[in-house]
Amino acid sequence: MEQHRIAVLVRDGVLAMELGVVHRVFGEACDAEGRPFYDVTTCALEAGSVRTDGDFFLEVEHGPELLSKVSTVIVASTDHDAVSVSDAEQSAMTAALRRVRPGTRLASICTAAFLLAAAGLLDGRDATTHWARVAAFRERFPTVRVRPEVLYTEDGNILTSAGVASVADMCLHMVRSDHGAAVGGVVSRRVVMPPHRQAGEAQLTARPVAEDGVAGTARARSWALEHLDEPLSLRDLAEREGISTRTLSRRFREETGTSPTQWLLARRLERARELLETTELGVDMVAARCGFGSSAAMRLHMRAVMQVSPSVYRRNFHG
Repeated sequence: MEQHRIAVLVRDGVLAMELGVVHRVFGEACDAEGRPFYDVTTCALEAGSVRTDGDFFLEVEHGPELLSKVSTVIVASTDHDAVSVSDAEQSAMTAALRRVRPGTRLASICTAAFLLAAAGLLDGRDATTHWARVAAFRERFPTVRVRPEVLYTEDGNILTSAGVASVADMCLHMVRSDHGAAVGGVVSRRVVMPPHRQAGEAQLTARPVAEDGVAGTARARSWALEHLDEPLSLRDLAEREGISTRTLSRRFREETGTSPTQWLLARRLERARELLETTELGVDMVAARCGFGSSAAMRLHMRAVMQVSPSVYRRNFHG
């Protein structure tokens, strides 16, 4: 098995937590025999000692020449991106990114999106960055379609993420895209991540922790996961919490960053992917067990969200 090679490009002031998340998530992706799917290597604009945002340094063996030899490049953020990146650093970064081969998957973490945009790589594309830097990003790069509300974006071969927590979501999305939902599920359990959050979920939610005495939606969501094979309605979910459908919708968006309908669709698609990968069930039966009602409906949603049909997805990831 040939490993997928990933280079993580770091610079002075790299956020150590984000770098650790990247290595941890991809490092946990293995086949049934325990062989790792990925080879993750750190590189810098110049090999040598690199300061982190903590009280320690990294000794980085590789320079930017590594970027031309890998299949994925991830640009890490620093403690000064979007505030005081010098012309010399931006020039060095742009020169380094020119080494990346055409077709290579390219991703940025948090405010490193500023560096991709300054290099002209995000022109005309969807992108996101940390919510606190969105206004500055928009002002500097008017040709980029900024999506401030999402965890991460994927536009062609380029991904951008919002911040620390969303780095894990973006990396897990790449694992799932490369090796399927079953492998992604194993990785999320190994790193003790919650169920996978979709790219379009919000960076910030209005009420991430339920207030005492105020009904939330956790019970309704848990119940829905046990009844995905049924045609669930807003009223069904609201009755689980003893609230109105209007209140349910408002609380759902506050707590998850998305609507009940969108959340249900995402969970049905996740279940469908797992069944297509891990069982021999026919497509009609998979659709029924996921609550789509028909294989035609499931096919429509899979094509809209994943740009692939159930049969092609199974051929790519089954077993």
